[in-house]
Order: sequence, then C-alpha cells, then structure tokens
Amino acid sequence: MIAYLTGTPLLILNELIIMTGGVGYGVKATNQVLSQAANTKEISLHIYTHVKEDALELYGFSTLNDKELFKLLISVSGVGPTTALAILNKGSGQIVTAIQNADVAFFTSVKRVGKKAGQKIIIDLKSKLGGIKDVDLTPLSQLQSDILEALLSMGFDETHISQALKTIDITDLPLEKAIQMTIKELGKHK
Repeated sequence: MIAYLTGTPLLILNELIIMTGGVGYGVKATNQVLSQAANTKEISLHIYTHVKEDALELYGFSTLNDKELFKLLISVSGVGPTTALAILNKGSGQIVTAIQNADVAFFTSVKRVGKKAGQKIIIDLKSKLGGIKDVDLTPLSQLQSDILEALLSMGFDETHISQALKTIDITDLPLEKAIQMTIKELGKHK
C-alpha cells in the first residue's frame, strides 16, 4: 500500500500526477492540493490507497488530519471517496464545525449529498470526532514534525506521539532534548 509520496507534480487536465523514481502516480486530490501542486516543483502528500474490485485509486492530502477526516467520511455508509473528496474541498475546520453543529445544509450544498446522507454523516461522525474543542486540526510545527518522524522510526505509535506532543512544551528546545522529553511523556502513559 502506498502511504506517502514525494515527487514532481504534473497537472494534466486537472489530474495530478506525481513523478517519483521514473514512475508517474495518478493522485486524486482536493482543489487546495491541486493549486498547491501547480505552484511548486516538489510536493509531498499523505496517500490513501483505495482498492475496489475494478480499480486502484490514490487520494492525496497535504496533512495527516485531512487524510484521517477523509477516512472517517468514507466510513459512513453511502459516502464514497469521490464524495468525501468533494466534501473535503470545503475545508477540514468547516466540516468538523458542521458536524458538531448538526448543520445538514452544509453537507447538502455538496454535489451528490442529499439530506439523508448529510444527516447520516453528522450522526455517524459526531461521536467519533468528540467535542469541537477536542479536535485539533492545526498543522504540526517543524520541530513537532521532526519529533514525530524520529519517534515513528523508533516504532512508537503515531496517536500516542501526537497526544504526548500536545501535553508538553517543547518550544525553544533543541531537537534531541525535545525527543527525550516526548519519550519521557510517552513512558508515563504506558
């Protein structure tokens, strides 16, 4: 399964192709990612590989949070990857707010999402997302990203690392010290 791609973006008729290692991967993405790809020489995306009977499709996201929200959306019965991508075009923060506020009209404004589907998304995902204050859609700082990458390579769980990074203050610390503090925090929750 392909989980992450870095390469040269090519946009051909609104299709994103990421060239890496002499291979071009067709990736379906949100409008935001497409515009980002149009303005850069190299792009890195978190990839969701969707396998079905007659196709293998790649969906690309600039953040891990967007990918996770996409996976939550397609877990709702009747919401496929294309519809989930159309919903994600509205923005992660707005989606979470709409779910928490039971805003059916927000979802019905997306093509292919009717009232029943909008209600189902809200009902199915409200409990999974928790309170709006519990959902953190802010991107990680460079230091936090470096720590995450280092600890993932050591075999730590991504969810636990993210939780630990939220509870400690690592600003203005060198990377090695910040990693040590994060590991110590992870040890407290075993």
